[in-house]
Amino acid sequence: MLKAGIVGLPNVGKSTLFNALVANAQAQAANFPFCTIEPNVGTVSVPDDRLLKLGVLSASKQVIPTRIEFVDIAGLVEGASQGEGLGNKFLSNIREVDAIVHVVRCFDDENVIHVSGSVDPCRDIEIINLELGLADLSQIEKRKQRLKKQIRTNKEAQLESELLQKVYEAIECGKGARFVPLTSEEKTLLSPLGLLTLKPIIYATNLGEESLAQGNAYSKEVDDLAKKENAEAIRISAQVEAELIDLGEKERDDYLSDLGVKGGGLESLIKASYSLLGLRTYFTTGEKESRAWTIKLGMKAPQAAGVIHTDFEKGFIRAQTISYSKLLEAGSMNDAKSKGWVRSEGKDYIVEEGDVMEFLFNV
Repeated sequence: MLKAGIVGLPNVGKSTLFNALVANAQAQAANFPFCTIEPNVGTVSVPDDRLLKLGVLSASKQVIPTRIEFVDIAGLVEGASQGEGLGNKFLSNIREVDAIVHVVRCFDDENVIHVSGSVDPCRDIEIINLELGLADLSQIEKRKQRLKKQIRTNKEAQLESELLQKVYEAIECGKGARFVPLTSEEKTLLSPLGLLTLKPIIYATNLGEESLAQGNAYSKEVDDLAKKENAEAIRISAQVEAELIDLGEKERDDYLSDLGVKGGGLESLIKASYSLLGLRTYFTTGEKESRAWTIKLGMKAPQAAGVIHTDFEKGFIRAQTISYSKLLEAGSMNDAKSKGWVRSEGKDYIVEEGDVMEFLFNV
């Protein structure tokens, strides 16, 4: 399951957004700092019209979408890594997430206090990034201390220590670990540390409803910064998301249309997450169930099978494969097979977005 941690300064709209994204969540959203004392975790289904149509086509008893987990963290303030505010208590809760959603306040409202006294997106981003970097430096220092005794006799320990020093120096200079050129082996070596500045970032600019469609000067600053960092930036309105919860589908669509936007924040966030992390979706379908599965770009058929169960990957023989659009055109899997549209793919096949697959494997 894809996991995303929602971070930001107090009073930027994190908990309001979390409540809206996870309608059954019990996070408290209030106009004062640290209203989210403990991390709140909730999961939401990833909306996908293709899956619903496959369910109808196969007369499936169940339709099971893939899911994304959101972790809402208490607001972070300047000096958190030295114990200010709630300190770095929250950090352990986001070391395991796949991406960080950094909510940035991009609206003026004298009734909603700003912890720094004014709205300044780039300053706010710098504060958070600094605290994440300081937390990472502490993490690296602890690991280097543990490696000290091994360095003299262990070649692997030496290589790890050198890697840690390279990353440490980059963070110390104000660059996140994600800006350090790393091989896949080096990333694997760093993985147990859960470095926060190594995680991909999505900047969610929280706007008033009047600015949601086109953005404003504040969100433009964030967009420019995201481009420089090769990060993702999306426009959301936590207040609009909160209002959408109680609306029916038509009312929801009409409301968003009146605001000049096509989809809500959840759709934008999922799209940005999939793009940033290089994720793809494939499907399995039948009378029992139609189901969506999330994989990484470039995964081969055995690895994709392993997402369902490790035994599928170990005993992989071949995959019966057809694209979603081709299956819909055929009208049923049996008709697709009779037309010769279902392909038999081997171990080297790279799964494509929207593939509908059935795996054959040895037990």
